[in-house]
Parts: sequence; structure tokens; C-alpha cells
Amino acid sequence: SRKRQGGGSPPVTPDLLVSPSSQDGDLGSADPEDRGTWTGRLDFLLSCIGYCVGLGNVWRFPYRAYTNGGGAFLVPYFIMLAICGIPIFFMELSLGQFSSLGPLAVWKISPLFKGVGMGTILIVSLVAIYYNMIIAYVLFYLFASLTSDLPWQHCGNWWNTDLCLDHHVIKAGNASFPVNISNTVSPSEEYWSRYVLHIQGSSGIGDPGRIRWNLCLCLLLSWTIVYLCILKGVKSSGKVVYFTATFPYLILVMLLVRGVTLEGAWKGIKFYLTPQFDHLLSSKVWIEAALQIFYSLGVGFGGLLTFASYNTFHQNIYRDTFIVTLGNAITSILAGFAIFSVLGYMSQELGVPVNQVAKAGPGLAFVVYPQAMTMLPLSPFWSFLFFFMLLTLGLDSQFAFMETIVTAVTDEFPYYLRPKKAFFSAVICIALFLMGLILTTEGGMYWLVLLDDYSAGFGLMVVVITTCIVVTRVYGIKRFCRDIHMMLGFKPGPYFRACWMILSPATMMALLVYNIIKYQPSEYGSYRFPAWAEALGILMGLFSCLMIPAGMVLAVLREEGTLWERIQQASRPTMDWGPSLEENRTGMYVASLAGSQSPKPLMVHMRKYGGITSYENTAIEVDREMEEEEEEESMM
Repeated sequence: SRKRQGGGSPPVTPDLLVSPSSQDGDLGSADPEDRGTWTGRLDFLLSCIGYCVGLGNVWRFPYRAYTNGGGAFLVPYFIMLAICGIPIFFMELSLGQFSSLGPLAVWKISPLFKGVGMGTILIVSLVAIYYNMIIAYVLFYLFASLTSDLPWQHCGNWWNTDLCLDHHVIKAGNASFPVNISNTVSPSEEYWSRYVLHIQGSSGIGDPGRIRWNLCLCLLLSWTIVYLCILKGVKSSGKVVYFTATFPYLILVMLLVRGVTLEGAWKGIKFYLTPQFDHLLSSKVWIEAALQIFYSLGVGFGGLLTFASYNTFHQNIYRDTFIVTLGNAITSILAGFAIFSVLGYMSQELGVPVNQVAKAGPGLAFVVYPQAMTMLPLSPFWSFLFFFMLLTLGLDSQFAFMETIVTAVTDEFPYYLRPKKAFFSAVICIALFLMGLILTTEGGMYWLVLLDDYSAGFGLMVVVITTCIVVTRVYGIKRFCRDIHMMLGFKPGPYFRACWMILSPATMMALLVYNIIKYQPSEYGSYRFPAWAEALGILMGLFSCLMIPAGMVLAVLREEGTLWERIQQASRPTMDWGPSLEENRTGMYVASLAGSQSPKPLMVHMRKYGGITSYENTAIEVDREMEEEEEEESMM
């Protein structure tokens, strides 16, 4: 045994009980310190909030609520949040924090299903391509707002047609002659489609037309901003989110106060929240609620798992889960008030019902709301604020997508890529920018709609359902709860276990089946997509699903023995599955540490790291439970 000089020397550890990794550096695993962790206490929480609270909260939720029963929509929304949202959110955070691995390497839990991780990365890459294009549109409007007179305020520009009708004209003319506005187009709509997109230069998805250089430069700028913010991984993006996750709330409150003080605002709010309980009898409303939860929380995209993997081992993710999921729901509802108060004012100004003003999706952000801004005093100021809010909402979601892709691949090849993380991030940003160039063409909007409809559709559902089944059935719900117990000091209650085992997968299966039965081809306005584009979209979704069987074949080929033996071996966790830092490998995980030849692995741990902490008490309990289970099995 080695002895140390000087007083207060640490206890002498026999060589037998010291793992080789502490003597001469273990070549079997990458040094976890290299991976980096969050630098501040709030980094993780704000990153999760920034990731979940995105553009969808502003342009999807308010519209979904009003088309699906107004205030009554909140009933299925919160039920689906409890059944699907919160449990899967907690499951993803637990997997990431427990293993400190990205969405590919985390499948050491069951190598047979590594294809699920590959599917996730494919989905996230496709989403990252078009999501940054939306940020580019936002930047375009942001710069266009830096003027004394908004360019979409009046007709009479080169891009306007004879159908263009200015609302100021309607107001002035109301007294003298009735104006038929059914066949007219607002200046903001023509600005969006004819100037920003220049969509008249393309006959459809098969004819992209020329590149719009101003859009191309905006896309380049958005990728540059994203790259600079993720340059040092979570150390840099964790600091940027202090601004990008909190600032939208300040602007949202300003827009909300401005909105509710407008004349006619109550019309919009009443329209948004009037409960129509008869809608709850329709399955469509429940499906819409589940889909809204699914997409707004970002489960299945690997972002939550990635963020949690940079946490310390005992971070209280149980508390964080409720803060983020409920915060996200409240933000969506608040955004609805801000949006619909302005739509109510618009309907009063134009003299048309609210439902003729309201639109979902990008149209709300780039047509309806900009038009509303032209009706307000100081319109460029409010327009700038609105688009600045959209920019900050979009950026932190995009950081998460990029962090997910970079982390997943660097965790697979830590020796080669971790030292070159900044360079590798640049390569990915450039590659995705080049792929996104098709979106900057005159027909780019058709491609964006196709990507939006198919990239994260049924493929994402399949990925999440498979993850749920693997964790609860293949790995085992008991083992998973034991891992959480070791990490947080308590086991998840019956609510979480029931959701993970039955409720969440069953709900998502119903969603998947409903989506397939009610399949509707993509469309953009009156444009119908050709059959080849539909087929391409479906292939996009299928490709992420096909990664799962492809991964299974690879995993089975790597094992030895008969086919059944190979499948069994590949579905078991690998030897190095578990907490990444040695001091967190208590309980059953000590046995897998190199050099732990002692019959009582916990003793090795205590001699090496001293004392018994409350978490080691948990580990002793876990060891005891395991012994009792083994005895019961042997008696049977």
C-alpha cells in the first residue's frame, strides 16, 4: 500500500480496491470533465424554458384554442399535459442526467434500440433546417420595421396588385359607400407573399425559381448568430439564454398591456375564451390538445435529454419538470390574450368578424399581426418589439436543436470530436445552411411547408413510443425507478409509473393511428402538392422510423451466439452503463467499476470516497433491495 506524508492524511486504500482508472487513466472511457457542465445554477432551467417556449406558443396555441372550443380547449389541454407531457418530460430529463450522455450514446441502456437515437437526430436535423428559415423571415421583418413608415402599410408599391385594399381607405369610405372586401387582399399579405417570398416567381414545389438574396443573407445571419451562441457548447449557450429566455416575457407583457387597452380588444378575448363544451365530445379536440402538448414541450427531439446530460448528478429535475411544463402552458395562454386582444381590435377596425381575421401558423406572424401593427400609433416600434420577441423565442429553441446534434455525435466519438467541438459545430451549421438554401428561393415556402408537415410528424411519435416501451419493458420500470431513487433520493410515485407503463404510450398510439387514418395531403393556400412531393414527405417521416430496425440489425450482428442469444445480449445495458462519474456509481453500479473485486462493492466506494452521504444511504437501501429480490427469485 502507498502511504502519504503529513498530518491529516486520507485513509490508506489497498491497491486491490483502487480502480485502475484512478492510477493511470482509464482508456476505456472519456474524461467526463472534458464534456463540460452548466456553469450557473439557472442555466439548465432557463435553457429548458427557452427550448420549450418557442414560436408555436405564439402562433399555434391561440389558434388551436379558438378552433377547438375556446376556453373548453383548456380541459383536454391540461389533461393531456398530465398524461403525456409531464411524465415523458421527466423521463427524458432522468435518462439524460443519470447517464450524462447525449441522445445517441444514451442507448447504452439497450444497444438493440440505438436506432431510436439515430431517428431522433435525423428528425432534429430536418427541423433545424426549416426552423432557422423562419428565424430568417423574422430577421427580415425586424430590419423592415426600422423605418418611420412600415413598408406593408399601404398599397401602391411595385409588388401590389389591383386586389390590394388599404384598411385606412375602408375606414374613410365606410360612411359614403359599402366596400366589398371579400375579394380583396391586405397590403401586409401582398408584402409577405409577393415581396418577401416573391412566390409569384414559382409555379410550385417543382419549380423553385431564383434565390432571393435578401432572404439568403438573413438565413446566413441567423446561422451565424446560432453558431456564435453554441460555439463553446453549454458554457456559451447557457449564458445567452439568460437573455433569450427571459426577454420575450417582458415584451409579451408589453404587447398584452397594449393589446387589452385597445378598443374592441374584448371582442377578440371573448372569442378566444368563450367555452364551447360541445367540442369536447369530438376526438379531434383531444388529439389537437395532445399534439399541442407534444410539440410545445419538445419531447422526443432529444433537446431535454441533452440539456439534462450536462447537469450535476443530484440536480432536482423533479421540481424543474413542473416549473418548465406549467410555465410553458401559462405562457401559451398569456400569448393567446396578447394575440387575440389585437385581433379583436382589428375586427372592430375592419368591421369584420374575428374569425375572418384570425389565421394559424406563419400567416399569423407575418400577415395578420404586422397588419394590426399598422393600425396602432407608433406602429414601427410595436412591430420591432413583436419581431424581436419572435427572434428570441426562436433562437433558444434552435440552440437546443443544434446542441442536440453536436452533443449526440461528439458523445459517440469523444476522442476525435470533443477537442474540436467548435470546429465540428461550424461544419454542421454550414452543412445545414447549404441544405436550407432551397428555402430561400421563390418557391421556398412550398418546401418549408413540406418539411414542417412531415419532418416531425408520425416519425416523432414512433420514436417517443419506442423510448417509453424500451425504458419500461426492456430495461425495466423497477430498474428505472431505482436509478431515479439513487439520483434524487426518492422513487417516482404511482402516477408516474402508471403514465410510463400504460397511459402515455397508449395515448400516443391513439395519436399515431388517428394521424394515419385522418391523413390529409399538404397544401399552401389554394396550392395542392403533387404526388411526388407527398411521397417525398412520407419518406422523410418513414426514414426516421426505419432507423430503428436498421439499428437493431447492426446491434445483433455485433453480438455472438444464436440469433435469440444475440438479441438478448444486445437488449441488455452495456457494462459501462450508469452514472459517468465514479463517485456517483453507488449501489449496483460499483460492481461495473474497473478493479472492484470486493464482494461488497459499496465498501470499495466508501473506502475510496470516504463517509456515507444521504445518497449512499440510498445506495445501501438499493443494495439491500436487490439482495432481497435475488433471494426471492432463488426461492421460487
